[in-house]
Amino acid sequence: MSKQLILALSKGRILQETLPLLADAGIKPIEDLGSSRKLIFDSNLEHVKLVVIRAVDVPTYVQMGAADLGIAGKDVLLEHGAEGFYEPLDLEIARCRLMTAGPVGSRPTHARRRVATKFVNVARRYYAEQGIQAEVVKLYGAMELAPLMNLADEIVDIVDTGNTLRANGMEPREMIDEISTRLVVNKAAMTMKHRQLKPLIERLQEAVVSRRAA
Repeated sequence: MSKQLILALSKGRILQETLPLLADAGIKPIEDLGSSRKLIFDSNLEHVKLVVIRAVDVPTYVQMGAADLGIAGKDVLLEHGAEGFYEPLDLEIARCRLMTAGPVGSRPTHARRRVATKFVNVARRYYAEQGIQAEVVKLYGAMELAPLMNLADEIVDIVDTGNTLRANGMEPREMIDEISTRLVVNKAAMTMKHRQLKPLIERLQEAVVSRRAA
């Protein structure tokens, strides 16, 4: 079993908040991730390599063992499912909410709704738990447009400030879950590479605790 550890990082907003946290934990890429077209990077720790991929792909890389551990939003993990990896640590960054939302003042009263979202599995579970029949329409972006164009009654999406909703005549409705960024670890790696993983997880945990106390 190789002693090398592969840490999968999510692109985008999460990456911008992850890098300072990694630095606090003493883990730094040896080159600027933003200015390189490379996808695999060496770090200042000889046994740790970093890969930068789409957030939605992080759970798959970790689940399948291509990466030993990864950093991804709870929203992505909820949609993917938790099979094949552990979730040992809440990194407490990139906080937001996963919510339903719809046009201001227009609350659906019927028991069947058409819902637009990229979180198809999450939406189906949520509406089933509420006893609501939901026809889920999968979209990849601009969710707010769906109710405006009569494509959906409401949406399920990430809400941060709510400014985009308000700008499009919409409002948040029900909270599905509080979202933050999590560390996930491949189950087999946790057993086979425990000696290498344990100090890395502890470094990250100490960084999170230190930030919380600051």
